[in-house]
Amino acid sequence: MRLRVLTSEAWRSLASNLSTTLASAMTVLIAMFLLGLFIAFGTLARSWSNHLKDELVVNVYFNLDASQQQKNAVAALLEHDPYVKKGPSGFTYIDQAQALQIMQQRQPDLTKALTSNPFPASFKVSPDKAENLDKLYASLTGANRPPGVSNVVDGKQISHSILDKARALDYSFAALTVVLLVASTMLIANTIRLSIFSRRREIEVMKLVGATNWFVRGPFMLEGVFCGISGALLAILLLIVGKVIVLPHVIGTSSLGSGVHALAFPITAMILVGMGLVLGAVGSGLTIRRFLRV
Repeated sequence: MRLRVLTSEAWRSLASNLSTTLASAMTVLIAMFLLGLFIAFGTLARSWSNHLKDELVVNVYFNLDASQQQKNAVAALLEHDPYVKKGPSGFTYIDQAQALQIMQQRQPDLTKALTSNPFPASFKVSPDKAENLDKLYASLTGANRPPGVSNVVDGKQISHSILDKARALDYSFAALTVVLLVASTMLIANTIRLSIFSRRREIEVMKLVGATNWFVRGPFMLEGVFCGISGALLAILLLIVGKVIVLPHVIGTSSLGSGVHALAFPITAMILVGMGLVLGAVGSGLTIRRFLRV
């Protein structure tokens, strides 16, 4: 019974303060729409950066006259190296014939006139974490270089550039998300404060006739929750339209590589509904606590 009364009061307040209600819902809509875009493009960028990290490897090249025993010793060393990715994908052996085939595919003109195979066998080694690429390189070079190994290459300049860009993407996504959430909460709080101010006389009368604090606070809390959820649902609707109309054109003109994808849309939609509910409740709750002296 009490919930029904609080709900009817909230609906009456929303109807009588239609302009502030629409302003609050539009505020949440814009914030949730932008947050949805940030989630989509942020997770896509993060997936792309992880894809690039997975491609970071250290190439261990053998001397042309390296014995099979020396190659087996390097394989055993890699198996116990703490900076090598565990499992069958940790390192791959490429013999001379495979190395020649790879170069023929990459540089067919340069390899066309070869009378012998000058390309050495090698191990293609993946680090356990992209950030440990330098440590993996150090464990195989200098005084640690195994017998039979002629050169170790890690593409240091390229790998550091990829790691710096990935780190910048992570920080930017986190910072923009925090800014959006804080701004949305403040805007909802301001809208609820306007609603409280416009109904201050009504609130005074309610208190005079014995209304409890929660009876007064309840409609405002429901107003915030309604504005948050309605704004989030409208934002999801706009995102669906964008997903159907715009996204195919974007994907059709870009090639980020296999395995690169954004967060699944149903999960994004659930996050937006949850965030809309939380923002509405928190925004109205903070405003009531601070400005409603009951």
